[in-house]
Amino acid sequence: MSPLSDRTIATVGSGVMAEAMIAGLLRGKLVEPHQVVASHPRIERRDELERAYGIRTVTGNAEAIAGADVILLGIKPQMLGRVARDIAPHLRRGQLVLSVLAGATTAALVGTLGHAQIVRAMPNTPARLGRGMTVWYATPETTAAQRDQARALLGALGREIEVDDEKFVAMATAVSGTGPTYVFLVMEALVDAAVHLGFPRHIAHDLVIETLEGSTVFAKQSGDHPAVLRNMVTSPGGTSAAALHELESGRLRTVLSEAVWAAYRRTVELGDQLEAQVTPVPIEERIEDLAR
Repeated sequence: MSPLSDRTIATVGSGVMAEAMIAGLLRGKLVEPHQVVASHPRIERRDELERAYGIRTVTGNAEAIAGADVILLGIKPQMLGRVARDIAPHLRRGQLVLSVLAGATTAALVGTLGHAQIVRAMPNTPARLGRGMTVWYATPETTAAQRDQARALLGALGREIEVDDEKFVAMATAVSGTGPTYVFLVMEALVDAAVHLGFPRHIAHDLVIETLEGSTVFAKQSGDHPAVLRNMVTSPGGTSAAALHELESGRLRTVLSEAVWAAYRRTVELGDQLEAQVTPVPIEERIEDLAR
């Protein structure tokens, strides 16, 4: 039986990632539509979600989380303060808040929400197809049952990995979270190069997409280090060797490494900014919150 089978899920901020989670949960039959409630200010979006998934939608965030066991926080980082003012007074001990906000540390979330049972997660865009990669961290205050709930929910998006040090979530944001951006840029560059050679764009597109997908599946199934696979297809004096010489001359490895570091630094900056905006909750209030 699913850890979510008798739980109510609320989404605060019902955008692309929240919808991906809703779709994954229902696709995997982890919950029924009546167990999901989503908040959104626009009636058009609420109608769209109700038609597509049969879930309940509401206008207010506080109304959405009332009675919810798991609260998915899928808003933009800059909206955290405003949304926290809506929901913080209504959060209670026993509710799990699962955040997919880029850069938002658990310190920022706990401080802003006045609530300690938090999971910080970083999925990526293939989660929309159930092929995502999510790295997540749970605060010490979360229970084993809540971590099982988070694992089931994030597993509906694809592969999930729990880490015991929050810094790995920030690192994953720069690698897997931002990773599709790197892949799409390489994809675009290869398509353009194929068009430059003379291929019609639609054929160039298919050549590149299938090559990337096939290479990824091959690498995953072989289990070999990428260097082994690259050497396997690089003959002395051959076309791959000539192409690799140009890529190395162009500092491809260095540029990709610098891109990952830039994404990581920006993730840390976002976290620092959100933490700086926190108004500390007096310790006596925090103790009362944990006792509820």
